[in-house]
Parts: sequence; structure tokens; C-alpha cells
Amino acid sequence: MRRAIALVVLFVSLPLAAVAQQPGPQPLTGPLEHFEFLSLYDFQLEINVLSGDNGNQYRWDTHWGGAVDVLNYVKGRVSFVGDYEAVVGSEFRPFDPNQGIYILEPSTSWFVGDQEFAFVFHHVSRHLSDRPKVYSVAWNVVEGRYLHKFDFPHATTLSVRASAGHVAQHATVDYTWELDWDVTARHRMNPHLEWYGRSTGEMYGVAAVPLDIDRGVQHTARLELGTRLTGVKADLELFVGAEHRLDASIFQFVPVSWAIAGFRVASK
Repeated sequence: MRRAIALVVLFVSLPLAAVAQQPGPQPLTGPLEHFEFLSLYDFQLEINVLSGDNGNQYRWDTHWGGAVDVLNYVKGRVSFVGDYEAVVGSEFRPFDPNQGIYILEPSTSWFVGDQEFAFVFHHVSRHLSDRPKVYSVAWNVVEGRYLHKFDFPHATTLSVRASAGHVAQHATVDYTWELDWDVTARHRMNPHLEWYGRSTGEMYGVAAVPLDIDRGVQHTARLELGTRLTGVKADLELFVGAEHRLDASIFQFVPVSWAIAGFRVASK
């Protein structure tokens, strides 16, 4: 219990400097007892309003996507993640999508006891909306991942997902290696309501090329606190938080800070 609490404190207390929140398979309490096809499906629809003096480029942040366990072979699972993020400003019109970010990720895992270890291929591609762009902004990461869900008394859980890997290919970015995490603590108040706190983020090692600048190690994190309302077919999360996004613009490699408030519809 003390180690779990220390882990939450460690991740939440990291400096706030974030890239987009990363989707991925959710940690399980342990392996299944028998073979299953399409054993788990997680979907999210998320909208955040962004604060701060960021001009007209950053007003809203949205996510659509999900993760599916294609095959569960008792000792592990084959999973696939697809996520699309649209950044919305007000440069040309009140709601002006100006940037799209695609994440695609296949993975395969193996359980050691109730601890899960995965091999992951993580792809990120960034695009402009309604604006010309003739060059590619993308990177591929080959990484290892650890997943585990801790169950505590009094209807309290702690889900941990952490990865580390090598940037095997990149275009118009200077990333060389990556660390990322997603830590969520939940406490159920009654059958219809629970409180949660979540920290997500990344760290990147960078090279002097292709940007021809020495930026040092870049770090990333997002903190949100909220409630989860239980529905029949899906759940609704309402949250507030803070984010300092690394390389928020495709054109300028500088961080941008904002407070966030939003909602997320998540499958059960």
C-alpha cells in the first residue's frame, strides 16, 4: 500500500509539461482463465475547453478513439489502439479545427503472475486542418510497457501503465527516446458515483538535428481530477485539471500552458 501511494505521489508531482494524453489498453487485475476473441473494448469521446492567453490557436481539445483486445490467449493479449485528437481554435471561425493528431498502436503482452509486460509499436502522425503542409511530422516508437491494476479495500483501485522505448523513425521532430505513464486512482462512493485522480505524461530525449538546436530532455504531464457517473451502457467523467503541452504547434517547438475543464464519455 505504501509503495502504491508513493508511486502516485511521484507521477503527480512531476513538472507539468505535456504532449497530448496517450490512449492505450487498460491494466487488468490479472490474466483471464480461458481463451477469448475480442475480449475487451474501451472507447472514449472527450472534449476539453482550454484556458490561458494562447491567442486564437488553442481553444478546445478533443479526442475520439479506443482500444480493443483482439485476442486474449490466457497468458497475454494482442491489442490495438486508434485515437484521433483535434485541436480547435478560433483563427478563421468560432470553431476552427487547425490540427489533427493520429495515434495507431498494436501491442502484444505476457503475464508474469498478475503483472503484465507488453511489446508495443507506437505511431504518432500530426497534420494541419484547412491549411497547407507538404512535409511530414511523425514518429514511430518501439517500446516495452508495464501494466497492473491494484485493488485496495474500501472500493479503491490504482491503475498503472508505464512504457519506455526507442524512437525508431522520425520526421521533422528531434525525439530519440521516450518514457510515458498513465496512473489513475479511483474511489467508488456508491454504485453510481466515484472520484478519481489521473496523471499522464511523457519524457523525450532529443537530438541536435533536424531542428539544429540543443533542447535537452523534454518532459510532459497532465493532471486531472474528477468524478465518474455510472450509466447503463457507458460512463460519464467530468473533470478539471492543468496541462503544459510540449511542442503544441507544428511550426514552433515551444511549450504552451493551459487549465482544462471537460467531459469524457467512456464505454463500460
